Amino acid sequence: MVVALLNLWLVLVVALMSIYTLRHWIFTFSRVYWKQRMSFSDAYEENPPSITVLVPMHNEGAVAAACLDALLSSEYPAERLTIVAVNDQSTDDTAEILEQYAERHPRVQVVSIDGPIRGKANALNIALEQVDSDIVLVFDADYTPGRGLIRTLINAFVDPEVGAVMGRVVPRNTSRNMLTRLLSMERSGGYQVDQQARYNFNLLPQYGGTVGGFRRRLLVQLGGFDRHALAEDTELTAKIFQAGWKIVYDNRAECYEEVPETWESRFKQLRRWSRGHNRVLWSYLWALVNAPVLTVPQRIDSALLLLCYAVPPILISGWLAALTLFLMGRLPYAGGILLAFCVVLYNAFGNFAPVYQVATAEVLDGATTRLLLLPYLFYMFPFNSWSITTGFIDAVGDILKSRRGRWDKTARVGLAR
Repeated sequence: MVVALLNLWLVLVVALMSIYTLRHWIFTFSRVYWKQRMSFSDAYEENPPSITVLVPMHNEGAVAAACLDALLSSEYPAERLTIVAVNDQSTDDTAEILEQYAERHPRVQVVSIDGPIRGKANALNIALEQVDSDIVLVFDADYTPGRGLIRTLINAFVDPEVGAVMGRVVPRNTSRNMLTRLLSMERSGGYQVDQQARYNFNLLPQYGGTVGGFRRRLLVQLGGFDRHALAEDTELTAKIFQAGWKIVYDNRAECYEEVPETWESRFKQLRRWSRGHNRVLWSYLWALVNAPVLTVPQRIDSALLLLCYAVPPILISGWLAALTLFLMGRLPYAGGILLAFCVVLYNAFGNFAPVYQVATAEVLDGATTRLLLLPYLFYMFPFNSWSITTGFIDAVGDILKSRRGRWDKTARVGLAR
């Protein structure tokens, strides 16, 4: 019985890895050779709607000023733009910085949060209670939007069926060290290829929680954010598609972020993402794959999207199953060869983009010498796998013990060096 179960699990793992590998190949070729679906970047409204930009902050003194300066410099009509900076129980100089900006700029409002709950989802819920506009954009404090970005994102809402829009994230501190360079390449593969391909195929492009926006009335209709959520963006993505709305991905709407500069900070970030994402997997997988408003390809894509942070622990379990069968002398020869083949194909796992997907994205972005760093992505594989698996274990513990996850903030460095 044990041997039969291990063999069955090994076959399932191989099948899942093969599906993801095929998916990445299709997405990669579609970005190079197939027709690209355009967003609403070229749309223009003489009388754009009034909007609100939310910027949740917790101990963001190193980056708060740069983000607010960029938003205040936006080309969007000043009389139609309100900026709400949310001070979520900061203990550094964030509160003082926000008050200074509110005093100098009437468009900047400050919402201060006190209480036992801290986290982005809770901060957004509280801030939304003071928002009047129907269109709401969200930027993290370490993001620097270009002058025309807000208008570009807003254009997507000319389509009444669009519930949310997402722009592209581009690291600005790429040159700091090897880690930031590799993370920039992962980001390129995740957005330039993966997100755009899903948009091309009318699948499920993801609302990413920053550099994007949504309709406030839709969020009210959906019951707001789960205030304890660690992946409020993934949860909102699932809710939007389940309700029959659309999400637009705009690959040309670039915003510049600060990626983690230390391995410890990156580990905590990936662990938190995995923990939150896998809670959403538990809550929404069955609902999405059975959602009558979704097509069959969209249901399949929803499952692959929600399962992506479960892939590393599943892959590790496949290795352990194969090792156990080998030590028992019961590993089928053909199965072992197939497993090894699939593992090699998928061994370039890095932020959901195998190495060939990242390479294609770099070529599309006009990269030259940075392509020489591609082999180093293989060394990211064990690091990413372990941090994501740790978050997966946290999520399983949360589910079994009915506990709430703790928000671990990513450390910021800021523009000043």
